[in-house]
Amino acid sequence: MQIVETLNEGLKRAYTLTVTAKDIHARVDEEVKTIAPQIRMPGFRPGKVPSNLVRKMHGPALAREALDKSIRAGIDKIVADNALRPAMQPSVELTEDYEEGKDAEIKVAMEVLPQITAPSIEGLKLERLTVEVTDEAVDEGVNRIASQNQRFSEAKAGHKAKEGDQVVMDFVGKVDGVAFEGGTGTDMAVVIGSGNLIPGFEDQLVGVKVGEEKTINVTFPEEYQATNLAGKAATFDLSITAVKVPSEGGPDDEFAKSLGLESLQQLRDLVKGQVEQEHNGLTRTYMKRKLLDQLAASHDFDVPPSMVDAEFQQIWAQLEHEASHEEDAEAARAEIEKDRDDYRKIAERRVRLGLLLSEIGQANGVEVTQQEMNRLVTQAAMQYSPQDRERFVEYIRNEPMAAAQLRAPLYEDKVVDFLFEKAEITDRVVARADLEAAIESEDTDVHVHGPDCGHDHGHDHSAKAKKPAAKKVKAEEPAAEAEALAEDAKSKKAAPKKAKADADAPVAEGDAKPKKAPAKKKAEA
Repeated sequence: MQIVETLNEGLKRAYTLTVTAKDIHARVDEEVKTIAPQIRMPGFRPGKVPSNLVRKMHGPALAREALDKSIRAGIDKIVADNALRPAMQPSVELTEDYEEGKDAEIKVAMEVLPQITAPSIEGLKLERLTVEVTDEAVDEGVNRIASQNQRFSEAKAGHKAKEGDQVVMDFVGKVDGVAFEGGTGTDMAVVIGSGNLIPGFEDQLVGVKVGEEKTINVTFPEEYQATNLAGKAATFDLSITAVKVPSEGGPDDEFAKSLGLESLQQLRDLVKGQVEQEHNGLTRTYMKRKLLDQLAASHDFDVPPSMVDAEFQQIWAQLEHEASHEEDAEAARAEIEKDRDDYRKIAERRVRLGLLLSEIGQANGVEVTQQEMNRLVTQAAMQYSPQDRERFVEYIRNEPMAAAQLRAPLYEDKVVDFLFEKAEITDRVVARADLEAAIESEDTDVHVHGPDCGHDHGHDHSAKAKKPAAKKVKAEEPAAEAEALAEDAKSKKAAPKKAKADADAPVAEGDAKPKKAPAKKKAEA
């Protein structure tokens, strides 16, 4: 086997790998010796088929398999001898069609992870914006729960339903005068004005009374989930069985008990804890962005273009998916197209931060314990049907890259927590609106214009800066895949392709999985 380096430029490497016919022949001989005892052929006792007959029968297939093994061995040797850390699966190309008995010349190309100088974690300074939980915030939360669990009582005889009332009905839906599947039901309760039914349905319930029979006309939305009904006009024959009005009075102990609690005070305590958790999440989001901004500003190194491309494709697929659901999809797509270059910068920043966090974590002994990993796998497996959970666990166990991607977000959080501990932190109490405004300000500057923001390059950084029609992408989120690939590259000689995104996720999918994970259970209608 001969290996010649043909490219060593930046993070790109290329080699010509020559596998001699002699090497392939030797591997075929080894394989023939292995399988010959298992071959059965008329006229020969089991295991006694001559090797030359085995070679004659299976020679071409064995030669191709031997070539594949030689290529894998050659790539392993390239990686080991040159201490490389492939960023993605190396590309392999035969210079010409392989013919048995001849040497094979293969072109091997790859991108490698950058050598990152151990990042300095000294001198980090952060401000922690905290929000106190007020009685008003707790009241708002309790009242919100009460409105979501509104109690109703029977209306007086002859009462005409109005917005906010609950109407209970039996119904039969028809298209072109024919009842359609799933369009018939009894005792369906709906609050007028809730927006839970298709447009126009609830509006026509205003004024109905108990015992009334009524036919209403509606049109199903064009994007309705049942494609056989989408955009079609329909009628619903209604029989009103009850009209109820909201119960008077605010939340009390009886209301709390209806939720399975002991008292209103227990409900207030639970709401207070929930609000505190929300505030802590906002505080962490703000601190994390400021931390990553400091890291990004103080570390600049080349990142593998293939990883940036993969990250950009995920971002772009997400944006296109969201744009397709805008009222004017074409205008939304045109709007995000204007910022294509900025989103590519966001992808590059994400990858760089992902690799940087990985390097910091490994340099400082941050790790995800086996117990934590087991918990992650268990939680992820719960997304699948019971019969598929064991298959999912087995898939994660056999696919190191899938396991690394599952572990990456938790690993990132642990590295961030480690850096918080090392940083000099000052505290300032602010109103929730101020904290949310500070985060939103970061959205405008960082998300749209990418990693160059924070410096004046002619962008409009004002609060009125134009935003894409589709949902903005967070620039500060490191690419979890970058950490996964970096870790995988340290433990394996050639990094496999990334696992395919879940088919239910609202973004386009990445590269195909090496093996298929069990399909997630369908959401209930």
